[in-house]
Amino acid sequence: MGDASIAPLKRAAIYARVSTIEQAEEGYSIDEQLRLLNQWCEKEGYEVYHEYADRGISGKSIKARPSLQHLLDDAMNRHFEVVIVWKMNRLARNILDLLNIVTELNRHNIAFRSYSETLETETPAGRLQFHMMAAIAEFERGTIAQNVKMGMLARAREGEWNGGQVLGYDIVKLPSDGKKRIHTKLVVNQSESNTVREIFRLYTSGYGYKSIVNRLNTAGYRSKKGNLFSIATVKTILTNPIYIGMIRYNVRRNWSEKRRNDINPHPIMVEGKHQPIITNEQWEKAQTVLKSRSHKANRVHSGEHLLTGLIKCPACGASMVLGRTTNRNKDGSKRVLEYYVCGAWKNKGTSVCHSNGVRIDQADQYVLKKLSRLVNSDRLVRDIVNRLNRQTKEVDAPFQKEKKQVRDSIDKIELRKKKDLELYEDSILSKSELAERMEQLNGEQLKLKTRLGQIEDSLHNESQREVSVQMIRETMNRFGEFFRQSSSREQRKRLMELLIDKITIGEDRTVHTIRIQFNKELLQYLNVEGERSKNDLSPSFCIYIDL
Repeated sequence: MGDASIAPLKRAAIYARVSTIEQAEEGYSIDEQLRLLNQWCEKEGYEVYHEYADRGISGKSIKARPSLQHLLDDAMNRHFEVVIVWKMNRLARNILDLLNIVTELNRHNIAFRSYSETLETETPAGRLQFHMMAAIAEFERGTIAQNVKMGMLARAREGEWNGGQVLGYDIVKLPSDGKKRIHTKLVVNQSESNTVREIFRLYTSGYGYKSIVNRLNTAGYRSKKGNLFSIATVKTILTNPIYIGMIRYNVRRNWSEKRRNDINPHPIMVEGKHQPIITNEQWEKAQTVLKSRSHKANRVHSGEHLLTGLIKCPACGASMVLGRTTNRNKDGSKRVLEYYVCGAWKNKGTSVCHSNGVRIDQADQYVLKKLSRLVNSDRLVRDIVNRLNRQTKEVDAPFQKEKKQVRDSIDKIELRKKKDLELYEDSILSKSELAERMEQLNGEQLKLKTRLGQIEDSLHNESQREVSVQMIRETMNRFGEFFRQSSSREQRKRLMELLIDKITIGEDRTVHTIRIQFNKELLQYLNVEGERSKNDLSPSFCIYIDL
């Protein structure tokens, strides 16, 4: 440790830190650091005041290390005369943090020593040496980090997986051939891959996120970590191209330094070395469904008026927001006029679009008048009923097809069982051979019957979902009642966003079309489906009609 005499110093504070990765790579555990430092203090004649240890914690953040904070608090009260570490990067990995800590220690006349590096911070020459060594150490760490990042980018470009655990695959270590770096590959986990396929099947069959989550959790499916599925988990799976054999990397840039969602517009996307779980056709179908649903207004926008977020700019398609202009009347008084204006123009100026303003009072009045007519239109109600029921039958079709296939498979197993019994009676099969075959066939048959029950439950739910003219009429009547009785602007706005998908205006700045939507969320909000809507596992549905 250096030959500088620090004999006058009596009390020493020992600080040790190691992250899990560092312990694996460098081999110096917390206990080993403490042993070496205690041994040195005993040799030099220092009394150890306290051992401060941060176990399994990265050196990037000072505030995230409770023992270091404890040490700094004790330093302010001068409970010791020197702080000793195994290496100076144990104290901090960032040069600015390291300099700030040592400066604070020196301010309280506390020295800093490193077991592995010869340095002292009490003299000008010692501080210069310390600054140079800290700068070199940070440079080396930055170089290593850059090399690691480049290595991971290279692995990604070669189709190798850099991420952690992912549902549907196991990470298997490959033979190292004596090399220090461990290489891995993704291998399909058969049980989990069935879960992934089921999620894609349900989503492309018309089920929404919540219905899928309910079905998975009710059926006993679990995530990679054994937890219940959530909407976020399902969405992540549906948008992860790993399942079609692709590797996507560097989606977020500089996350570790900047701690923000810095989305990379050009992430690496290459064909991986692993086996895909779903087909490209299934993937494309899922992404098409995802895109078609992404534009729905499912939340209350922060705008003050009924149609903000619903009415779209005729030029660029952006949502229109509140805008105000002030005019003068002939008598000199001021009059404030409110408009729906292009949100892109309001936020970014004329470089992206123009105001394309529509008078709020006129647009609101027109839309409410149209909706009032809708409530009393028998023709439109019948059209909605026919389209909803036609959509239900389209969802039923793949279930009916699978039901026939499963029944045929069950019948074939029955024939095989009868044939095996005949072979046993003719003494061609022994008793043990018959028992073995029967056990296998009964197992296959049980799985098929379980699946058949699930299909029949789904079809039963679908038949229950057939809508009537009365249900749609009730929906529209309740919408009118709810709207009239709503005491707040927020409640009225929520109703509008449930019923209206979007409103388009023309170049003449008048409302051209109102696209209304009928879906499960609307019926549940108005409580038209009653108790049957609770914990519903049936697919979501949605139709659009232009007024």
